[in-house]
Amino acid sequence: LYSKDWHNLLVFGDNLQILKTFNENKDPLVKNKIKGKVKLIYIDPPFGTGDEYDGAKGQSAYSAKKKGADFVEFLRRRLILLKELMASDGAIFVRMDYHFGHYLKLIMDEVFDKGSFKNEVIIKRGYVPKGKTSQFPTATDSLFFYSKTDIFNLVSNTKSIEEKDRKWISLDMPGERKNRNIRPRIFLSKKLYPPKDQHWGLSQKRISELEKQGDIRINTGRTYIDTEGKTVKGMPEFLKEPFVLLNSNWTDIKSYETHNTFYPTENSEELLERIINSCTNEGDLVIDVFAGSGTTAAVAEKSGRRWVCCDIGKLAIYTIQKRLLEIDKSKDLEDKKQKYDKPAKSFAVVTSGLYNLGKVFALQKDEYINFVKNLFEIEETKTAKIGGVEIDGRKREFYTKIFPYWELKNASVDEKYLQELHKNIGGKIDDRFYIIAPANNVNFISDYHQIGNVRYYFLKVPYQIIKELHKVQFKKFRQPQSKGQINDLDEAIGFHFIRQPEVKSEIKKLKDKVVLKIKKFESAYSQDETGEKLKNFESLAMLLVDLNYDGEKFMMTNYYFAQDLLNHKPSDEEESEEEIKKELKKQKEIRKEFPKKDCGKKIMAIYVDIYGNEFREMFKIK
Repeated sequence: LYSKDWHNLLVFGDNLQILKTFNENKDPLVKNKIKGKVKLIYIDPPFGTGDEYDGAKGQSAYSAKKKGADFVEFLRRRLILLKELMASDGAIFVRMDYHFGHYLKLIMDEVFDKGSFKNEVIIKRGYVPKGKTSQFPTATDSLFFYSKTDIFNLVSNTKSIEEKDRKWISLDMPGERKNRNIRPRIFLSKKLYPPKDQHWGLSQKRISELEKQGDIRINTGRTYIDTEGKTVKGMPEFLKEPFVLLNSNWTDIKSYETHNTFYPTENSEELLERIINSCTNEGDLVIDVFAGSGTTAAVAEKSGRRWVCCDIGKLAIYTIQKRLLEIDKSKDLEDKKQKYDKPAKSFAVVTSGLYNLGKVFALQKDEYINFVKNLFEIEETKTAKIGGVEIDGRKREFYTKIFPYWELKNASVDEKYLQELHKNIGGKIDDRFYIIAPANNVNFISDYHQIGNVRYYFLKVPYQIIKELHKVQFKKFRQPQSKGQINDLDEAIGFHFIRQPEVKSEIKKLKDKVVLKIKKFESAYSQDETGEKLKNFESLAMLLVDLNYDGEKFMMTNYYFAQDLLNHKPSDEEESEEEIKKELKKQKEIRKEFPKKDCGKKIMAIYVDIYGNEFREMFKIK
């Protein structure tokens, strides 16, 4: 089912860029593996779904930034690219609420053709608001189901029913069959004629099959007059099959969950299981480019399907990563009372919208040094060497060294390298020192390592950069600062280089709690798109924490949006982006307390700015 060179993919980035990369079919990671091979696409575009318009409060109709014609075009461009990825017998399901369902139908008729429309499937809405005197409350959303071509066939069109819901049904059917002699049937070795003016509904062959399954009985509580005029005590009955045919009404299952990941708008595993089982077989490829909480990936994994999932939100990526790494502890699909109890197959977490930097690393030494100096804004310095170690410049007044990977091809920036470096320069520099190195040559997951009083910060050169680096004026996409902004759509044209925010923090270990104090947080981008200068904390989007960090894998245990970190009690009213920024400006310090009993030997904190840049820090607790 899985070829040797296949890895499931979790991709961080703008899905338009991701889809373009998949369609170009050149990147070695995806070449000839995705385009034309996708059997199922499921997407739940985060636009208005679950939101309620209340004109009386003067709110905009939708929580997302893309409205009206903009949203139609936003979706149309992605659907065109998604269609190109589909296998000829592939299918697509798009979830939409009442705000834009009618527009979506028109777009999909255009992209996939009217003849490829299969169903509008009705599903339960996650939240049903209180009724108004002027209208009925909205209780359902829709799934728009299309195929790529007319050769598509459903793999399964039934749903199982619980044993307690199976009923015994009488085998007599109204009316005598024309031009046929009334024939008896043998039920549990007993020959019986049907009631007068009726006939038996099953053939003898089928009755015998059901008998072997234990699904035939004679109900002695019923008496009838048969076609021979005799009184018969006991009506034969069969037990209804453990499945029924599906139709387009799926309100029998939940469509949203609230407890698996606590991620806003989390699609239910029940819903994805039904979709995936209806349209795919084991080993088939499933894609979701608005992955959110990762339900598509989780259900595809448990069902033995291959998967590719993408999202533009850092919270989504870390939520999905944790969900998959802990999938063995989640519920089994077939028996909800049992745990799945299997580890996830290998998957790669990658960043999209970027371009292979092979040419950069093939540059001559001087050209490479100039490139990374410009990349990380390194200033020249008169100091050539300290303690015999060559210095390449300064960043924010602190000395910087460019790791000479061309000389040390089999070496890495590891503990041994830093100890040797510290031995030579540790007592002669300030409390911070920057090292620029290729990402794969840095053996630390955190963004700095402390020896004595000196913190050695790593500026990692990615192996990929923005594809249109010199062609496009790039727009930075924003990360949400509150739960209410989690479904805002912000279309990125591309990505800036990863530029770590400036963070100053400390951990205080008290008797029964651990306190994280954040004293400074500034994005490397000191101005927003309007040119306005960003003050301390203003660019903070979220704090992600692993209270039991094992030194290798970051397994998020807690997450906090910037709004959650403000020094006031959370109100029921959702604050606007401007209100949150205004309050963040006032903060002198941000504190977050954790019960000591919940903390392991190490804590990993990831601070994310509004542009998706992050800074990682590890604290030893015990």
